[in-house]
Amino acid sequence: MVFAVSVQSHFAIKDLKRDQFKKNPYPRTFCSCFKSRPDSSYLSLKERTCLVSKPGLVTTRYRHKFQVGAGTGGELADGGEVADSLASDAPEPFSWSSVILPFIFPALGGLLFGYDIGATSGATLSLQSPVLSGTTWFNFSPVQLGLVVSGSLYGALLGSISVYGVADFLGRRRELIIAAVLYLLGSLITGCAPDLNILLVGRLLYGFGIGLAMHGAPLYIAETCPSHIRGTLISLKELFIVLGILLGFSVGSFQIDVVGGWRYMYGFGTPVALLMGLGMWSLPASPRWLLLRAVQGKGQLQEYKEKAMLALSKLRGRPPGDKISEKLVDDAYLSVKTAYEDEKSGGNFLEVFQGPNLKALTIGGGLVLFQQITGQPSVLYYAGSILQTAGFSAAADATRVSVIIGVFKLLMTCVAVAKVDDLGRRPLLIGGVSGIALSLFLLSAYYKFLGGFPLVAVGALLLYVGCYQISFGPISWLMVSEIFPLRTRGRGISLAVLTNFGSNAIVTFAFSPLKEFLGAENLFLLFGAIALVSLLFVILVVPETKGLSLEEIESKILK
Repeated sequence: MVFAVSVQSHFAIKDLKRDQFKKNPYPRTFCSCFKSRPDSSYLSLKERTCLVSKPGLVTTRYRHKFQVGAGTGGELADGGEVADSLASDAPEPFSWSSVILPFIFPALGGLLFGYDIGATSGATLSLQSPVLSGTTWFNFSPVQLGLVVSGSLYGALLGSISVYGVADFLGRRRELIIAAVLYLLGSLITGCAPDLNILLVGRLLYGFGIGLAMHGAPLYIAETCPSHIRGTLISLKELFIVLGILLGFSVGSFQIDVVGGWRYMYGFGTPVALLMGLGMWSLPASPRWLLLRAVQGKGQLQEYKEKAMLALSKLRGRPPGDKISEKLVDDAYLSVKTAYEDEKSGGNFLEVFQGPNLKALTIGGGLVLFQQITGQPSVLYYAGSILQTAGFSAAADATRVSVIIGVFKLLMTCVAVAKVDDLGRRPLLIGGVSGIALSLFLLSAYYKFLGGFPLVAVGALLLYVGCYQISFGPISWLMVSEIFPLRTRGRGISLAVLTNFGSNAIVTFAFSPLKEFLGAENLFLLFGAIALVSLLFVILVVPETKGLSLEEIESKILK
């Protein structure tokens, strides 16, 4: 009888434990022998052996199974305090005040890029006016006009090429400081140019800064921000580009009736570039880049870990040498080391064209390519000219309508920023690219048989801008910043930026000659057809990365 009760009690307890396990199969535990790592009793023998020999690999692969609680004495659970770039899974506690400056100063590089787009729209009108240019060399040929407009893009192309081999050597911070210096020099030379040749030199230097800034800014932001706001912050960088475009349109609107107003339009970027340079000088290097240098054997391990710890403390507003940053850097080092060593290729020049790296390049490079060859640079750089043909014949009227377009662009970017981490990347891309195709066909129809309805042109421009800003605008750069594996991220993003500015420069330069050769209606029809191809690319090739860490994107999507 006693034996029966004992047996019944035994199985009752077993059933109770089984029910509890079903409800919570991976309870919050803390195992002192592993500090913040998972309780090894829930691992198989093989996994426990791996935990001893390769602790970083196990914590990376199995962290999704465990919710590890903190012990006493201020010990910290793995993954609760560090950004995605530092290999965490749980949301990191942070204050917005500590995130603002590490975001704003790199984002100023995007603002100056956008400002060049907006300012050029008005500057081309000013430069070609016999009265307002204040020069004797105002009578540009289509090729000369194309060089002035796309000069900064050729510089960006050269910048992208040059940074390919030195990105990981320079680091994100130094790259952005150099970009700020080039922005400064380019603005001054362009604004003071005595002739067309000097003007083109200034445009080239400014563009070189764009190439470096658009490579370094998304990297720095992605590697220093908390993971659960990474999508928001990188999309906000796109918002800064749009703010720059709006600022350029606004300065152009105010200066369009001033003799030599184009000098003020181009020279206005000087103080912003100075602010960017001083701001980046005050920020620390990316902790992830420092740890990557340590893994690559570029210096003493302890020295780089101490630098990474101090950088993280400064970025999060904590006192230097705090225990939290020390713990997080130790864990992050294991994750970075494991991710780096998991790459099987030998690290040669062609590595980025092999295996998972090639898949990432296809996704990221394809997005930024279609971003440009669907006509985006043409629509924005030549917005003033398009509006003049739509009935806004006075330069002042065209630039004022450009400002309205800039405001609308800003509002739609805010929508994208608010929804990118909720709706995901793919829904915004599919919906936005569909609208882009429709708007380009409307522009073609306007030039072909709806010329008596100027509001069609304005409406098509607004539709294009709005759809672009919820799709290709922010999402392409977001995907580029997160899709490449750790080992080739610097080179991969360099190639994506190179693709972006190369196609941008070609489309911008070719727009004016092609418009004369094909006619505006056929040119926009061509852009519309390309937009349909890009929609097919998004549907068939582009994955959803919402909610995934950088390591999870690499392991789940690319491999």
